[in-house]
Amino acid sequence: MVTSPAQADLFRVGRLVCSADARVGLIVGSTQSLRCVFHNTRPARQYIYAGRISRMGLDIGLTQGGVLSWAVLAKNSRIGRATMRGTYVGASGHVALGPGLGANVLIGGSRRSVVLQPLSVELSVGINLAIGVTRLTLGSGGRQ
Repeated sequence: MVTSPAQADLFRVGRLVCSADARVGLIVGSTQSLRCVFHNTRPARQYIYAGRISRMGLDIGLTQGGVLSWAVLAKNSRIGRATMRGTYVGASGHVALGPGLGANVLIGGSRRSVVLQPLSVELSVGINLAIGVTRLTLGSGGRQ
């Protein structure tokens, strides 16, 4: 893995995978509910979160939902259930004409100690164009 100087002190600690509800872009933004699972690499554990992703900026169209996936980098190699909770902010872009792809650059979490890999994978189906500021919030998701 190639790291920038800002990421040199970060550990790859797992993967965050979120299932998204349908989304309707309302020209200036959109909001989607998410169900997310963090797959911790050491020790091998899973933590479930309820999430919401909001985009502000150009957002036109609709998608049937989809999956977002990030590699998770952190300042500490030990990640607990509460570490991933919090708000992540950054930039994103998404385009879909039938199948779609997107990218999200987000940082946040517990004391801003977690980085969601600079280029996430977002797979969806629909007709949509979105670019702008993104806010992802992860909270308690119930049973593991």
